[in-house]
Amino acid sequence: MNHSSQAHRPLPYWQQIIMILTAGWIVIWIYRTVLTPIYPIISEFFGQASDAQLGNISSFYFLGYVCMQIPSGMLVDKLGKKQVIIPGFLLFGLGILVVATSSTLPVVYIGSIMAGLGCGTFYGVAYSLTTEYVPEHKKSLATAIVNSGTAIGSGIGLLSSSYLVNQGILSWQTLLYITILLVIVMIIVFARYIKPNLGQVIPQTIETPISQKKLKALFKPQMIAAYILYFSTLYTYYLIDTWLPNFLETEKGFEGTAVGLASSLVFFVAIPGALAFSFMADKFPKHKIGLIITLEIIAALALLFTVNASHQTAVVIGIIAYGFFGKLAVEPIIIAWLSQFTNRRSIATTYGVFNFFGMTASVIVPSLTGMISDATGSKMYAFYLAAAIIFIGTFLFFIINLLANKNKATIA
Repeated sequence: MNHSSQAHRPLPYWQQIIMILTAGWIVIWIYRTVLTPIYPIISEFFGQASDAQLGNISSFYFLGYVCMQIPSGMLVDKLGKKQVIIPGFLLFGLGILVVATSSTLPVVYIGSIMAGLGCGTFYGVAYSLTTEYVPEHKKSLATAIVNSGTAIGSGIGLLSSSYLVNQGILSWQTLLYITILLVIVMIIVFARYIKPNLGQVIPQTIETPISQKKLKALFKPQMIAAYILYFSTLYTYYLIDTWLPNFLETEKGFEGTAVGLASSLVFFVAIPGALAFSFMADKFPKHKIGLIITLEIIAALALLFTVNASHQTAVVIGIIAYGFFGKLAVEPIIIAWLSQFTNRRSIATTYGVFNFFGMTASVIVPSLTGMISDATGSKMYAFYLAAAIIFIGTFLFFIINLLANKNKATIA
């Protein structure tokens, strides 16, 4: 009898949260990547759209996403997670519907902004839940598991469109309708499993607008260092996310399903990398900064190797190396490291500000890369720029933390 009751005991709430958030990222990233391998088909559908116009589809989505980061973080801290995430995902689904039914690019851009605004509610909810409920010694690993949803979703999005649409099995609009169904499933899951009383931890008498004290806490030297590094990390990641499939097809000779398969390697090999390095970060917490810097430098070198490789096998090796050491490997460690500087009463706001600065890169990079491509006839220069940004951001992260630690030692 006792054995039977143990078998049916529900998972601890923090483990349920990890599963739900992982699924949420899968759905978001299916949408983010599903159109990128079929840009030539999208271009033809909209009357031979230029690279810059195609890049704008992602840029407008990320504009909506970035604009929602700080407001949604503040709303989560004030109203609770459930009250923000469900309306957010309803808007996300509506935005996808607008994109799927549009016949002109301006309407696609409107739908993209709507989808971005809706998705923008997810980040603050996700990482405030993990910060509040996941045991301290499992934070990096738990964040890596949640982030693996971004890799799985990216892989599904890239492979499904590069195969199903390129082979003429489904239209790109049909894939978007399937994504809307997944969004509806997630709304039902959020309504069923996220506890309604979360986030309301600040008594109404204490609640004030962002005060000078709060602003000062959000712009400590270590926080500024994290914002710069996150921008640098995400600049490269969203370049790969939006333009790698097209780059492999137009400049490296990859064809058909091979485009989606090679591009998805970035995301799939990231899962073991993220889990391994997050486990290391939890085991040796005092070495997080050194681990972060090492991973960033290796990722930048892997990117340079990838774009300069002349043989397709070497290109694939470079893609695998970037995936293993890059954004998805380092991000959970940065997020867990940042948690030591967060105020428990404004966790979602802190992560909203952090993600706002990082995700500004995602607004800039799709359109800027399209413009570089239109102007020079190649995307190589855009990849060189991304590598330079990683090196600069990592150097500044190192210097700011070095000076902050010296000041702390002097005061002590």
